[in-house]
Amino acid sequence: MPTTKTLREGSTRKRAAILSAARELFLADGFDRSSVDAVAARAEVSKRTVYDYFGDKRTLLRAVVDSVGQSLVTTVRRTLDDTLTEPTGAAELEDGLVAFAMRIATDMLGSAEYTTLQRLVRSESGHLPQQDYNPMADTPDEAIAERFAAFAEAGLLDVPDARLAADQFLALTFGVALDRLGSANAAQDPRVRPLVVEGVRTFLRAYRADRGEGATT
Repeated sequence: MPTTKTLREGSTRKRAAILSAARELFLADGFDRSSVDAVAARAEVSKRTVYDYFGDKRTLLRAVVDSVGQSLVTTVRRTLDDTLTEPTGAAELEDGLVAFAMRIATDMLGSAEYTTLQRLVRSESGHLPQQDYNPMADTPDEAIAERFAAFAEAGLLDVPDARLAADQFLALTFGVALDRLGSANAAQDPRVRPLVVEGVRTFLRAYRADRGEGATT
């Protein structure tokens, strides 16, 4: 069996087919009951090709989880670009933050990709590099922090520590919804939006650059 250093890059199409087949089987049958032979058959490649590309079944599982995580990170960055682009004032900033949070609560937290990630990490944690392995790690938080830092440079926010501000924004919006409702999926629970809106307003009371000149109440 090839080592990590000798794994083939291979064609994008074949790698995608193997990852898709493995994802379907891991979700349907679980890691232990999913064989490399079954993955190869579903992907319409040889068993040797699966080993050449991924080395072993554990590495394949991690690659599946990583690919789902990266898809979700892409969703976060795309949503940031769609909803938080150069607001011209305080009201537009609040609207943008609410729109961003609500899009994440529906497009991401309500997506099949997010459900897949949660299921795989929860059910197959014993086969991943570490317990509660999360391929998204801090990437979404850092992306939000970068945007907050840009807003600070534009004079819209006062954020001495942009990463801390991002963490607090997430805690005040999704964190409150998770704590109160057990879920932050706005597509399934209409109670999420009022919590998100109040969380955004609380965040702005602390971080808006003009908060001393009539902040939102």
